Formats: sequence, structure tokens, C-alpha cells
Amino acid sequence: MLEKIDRLLAEISSFSAKTNEELVSFRIKFLSKKGIISDLFDEFRNVSASSKKEVGLKLNELKQRAQDRYNTLRLELQSFDVRSVTSDLTRPSYPWSNGTRHPISIVRNEIIYIFERIGFTVSEGPEIEDDDHVFTRLNFAPEHPARDMQDTFYISRLSSEDSDPRDIVLRTHTSSVQVRVMENQQPPIRTISPGRVFRNEAISARAHCIFHQVEGLYIDENVSFADLKQTLLFFAREMFGKETEIRLRPSYFPFTEPSGEMDISCSICGGRGCNVCKYTGWLEVLGCGMVHPVVLEASNIDSRKYTGFAFGMGVERPAMLKYQVNDLRLYFENDIRFLEQFRTAF
Repeated sequence: MLEKIDRLLAEISSFSAKTNEELVSFRIKFLSKKGIISDLFDEFRNVSASSKKEVGLKLNELKQRAQDRYNTLRLELQSFDVRSVTSDLTRPSYPWSNGTRHPISIVRNEIIYIFERIGFTVSEGPEIEDDDHVFTRLNFAPEHPARDMQDTFYISRLSSEDSDPRDIVLRTHTSSVQVRVMENQQPPIRTISPGRVFRNEAISARAHCIFHQVEGLYIDENVSFADLKQTLLFFAREMFGKETEIRLRPSYFPFTEPSGEMDISCSICGGRGCNVCKYTGWLEVLGCGMVHPVVLEASNIDSRKYTGFAFGMGVERPAMLKYQVNDLRLYFENDIRFLEQFRTAF
């Protein structure tokens, strides 16, 4: 028996495993209940009393050697498996995928980039504003419908008896940022004001109570309506393609005179008519006009020396045209299946 044990010790010491299957076979052969070592312990009962001590020591050594060899090979195989899967042990254990920008952010950044190329700077301001910057300095009459509760979200409405009689509102347009620029800077001024705005409107496929705007302002000497038209034509063709057509329609805004609205040919239906363009082939994308002299004077800008134009557009509408999305509500639902479709450098 001693000779058999010595042969098994030599076999165990020289054994190596390259796969988990080979290691499992080793464990079954030597360490299982029906393995070789278990059989030797059964035979140990028949060993003579004079040899029991020596054989017992050898059997225990054999069992311990087999167990140690098994543990060593198992650790080696685990280390080998890790190295074979990846060479970078600092990588996350799960295949995390990179996120994408929201389509509103993509289009907002693209609009900013277009106007930055022709000299416009970016100005930002608070979303919680006072009545003075949102309405009064923009020539809104005290009884103007835009001031009503059904159109504007009021945070607090103070009476004239208060020491600081201001209405605090969620801004309804980013024109309030332009007012802040004019009161702190003398012309020439050439700036755009991107941001989120709020209006008390019913939510539908074409409207929402929260949306995003980019408004532009250019004030200098001898600025004309022709400058405004050329600027908007450049923007439309850079944004929607060189074949894009525009049309300007007369309109009214308290802070511009004359005022207009710009439509572009609908790229979703190719001018044939769809629910987005109300089956007209044209889609209104922005309002514009020459800055009213009253607005200039309210910010201490000499209206006899300076003229200017202003324009404002929602970001959601150009995004609908660019990506041919026919329901504005999709932008606010955060459906991952929708958002994963937008890959861009912007």
C-alpha cells in the first residue's frame, strides 16, 4: 500500500489542468466519496497493527496533498479566465452603453452655432422673473391679455399697496433676457437668448405648457428690415436645407414695429400638407420685427440714433421638422426607445 500511495503522491504533484473539465475530473478521481483516496481509507482497516501508524500518516499526507493541489489549480484557472475575457481589469463588470443628447438640446445647440457664426453672442437670465422685465419694459399694456392668469403662471401677485409692488412670474419668453442685456449694455448689441419658458396652455401634439425658445436681438446704427430678412433666410437654409423657402406675414407684437411672422416650407410633407403644418404646406417657426422705439427708450437707448431687430422661435418646432416628429409630447416623455434614436456631434 505504501508503494501505491507514493505513486499517487507523484501523480498528484505532477498533475496540471488547462480546463475546468480536467480539474473536475481530478476532484472526482481523488477526492470524491468513490474516489481513490476514499477507497484507500477503506483498505486501511486491513493493514496490520504494526504498519497502521506509518500508513495512516501517508494516507493523510496524500489526502492533504490532493486537496491543496485542487485548490491551487482552481485559483490558477480563475485567474486565467479573467485574463482571457479582458485585458483591462478596471472596466465595469456590465456592458454600459453611452447615453445620447436630448433632441431639444441637439437642435438648441445647432441654432446657437448658426447664429454664433454671424457674430451673435449667447446671453442667459433667470426663469423666475418680475413683471417689469417680462411685460412692462417690452411695451405690454397693463390690460394686455398676456398678463392674465390664464396665460401666465404667477408665483406671487402683489398689490399696489405693498412696498415692492411687483408680480413674480415664470417667464413667458426669453425676451426678458434681452431687456437685461439692453439695460446693462449700450449698442452695438448682437445677442441670442436660449432658455426654457412657461405658458398656461393645454398640452397637445402641437403645444405644451413648458417649451424652449431662442430669441435674437441686434441693435446698431442703420439696422433695417432688410437686415432682419437676410439674417432669417440665412438661418432657415442653414438649419433646414438650402432648398428651404421662407415667407414673412404681417403680425403684431407690443415690442416690435413693424412686426411679422416667418413661415418655412414644411419639410415633413414636402409642401403637400400634413397635421403638423395644418395642411397648408407652410409651418410658422418664429416671430420677428423691428424693435419698438419705446422698448429702446425704456432701457436708456437713444431710439433716434439706434435701430434694431428682434426675433424669437421655439426649439421644439424646428426639432419636429428636422427629425420629422409629428407629436411634440414625445420630447417630454423620456421614452428611452425614442431618445436612443438621436446621435449627433452637437
